[in-house]
Formats: sequence, structure tokens, C-alpha cells
Amino acid sequence: MADIFPNASHVQFHGLAEKTDTEIWEFAKLNDFCIVTQDVDFAERSRLYGSPPKVVWLRCGNAPTNQVEALIRAGHEAIQKLLEKPTFHCLELH
Repeated sequence: MADIFPNASHVQFHGLAEKTDTEIWEFAKLNDFCIVTQDVDFAERSRLYGSPPKVVWLRCGNAPTNQVEALIRAGHEAIQKLLEKPTFHCLELH
């Protein structure tokens, strides 16, 4: 997905795989990352606190990687709008 989101990364690459949601949230906030997740907790946190960080909530259940990638690619324009608009905090992709 580097062709559409060249600066995308993964929690594992930053030693965050075993960290709490709060620690991941703070890391994303400090490092200007948008959180892409299937975890409702981040969407709820976004509703409570706003952004940064922005949150993309993938509502596809336990889907294979290729389906998750297809969902993100299909939502590319909506994700870009989320990232550009200061008043947008969370995007749900189905």
C-alpha cells in the first residue's frame, strides 16, 4: 500500500505490538500518525478526545489481508479527506 500511503507503518515496527491503546494513541499523536484499526476502542477514544490522531475504523470483521487492503484502497479518497479536514476525527470504512 506504499503506493497510496507511502509513510504508512505498523505498530510492530515501532515496538508497540504489546503496548496499551493509550500508549499507541500517544505515539500516534506525537508522531503525526493516523491510526487504522479494527478496534472499536480507538473509534470511541476519537469521539471522546477528537484528534490528533485521526482514526480509520475498519468495520470488516476478521477479514483476510487482501480484503482489508481492498477496503482501504476503496476508501482512499475518504481517508485523504479525513486527513485534510481539521474537523474530521474518525472515519468508518465498511
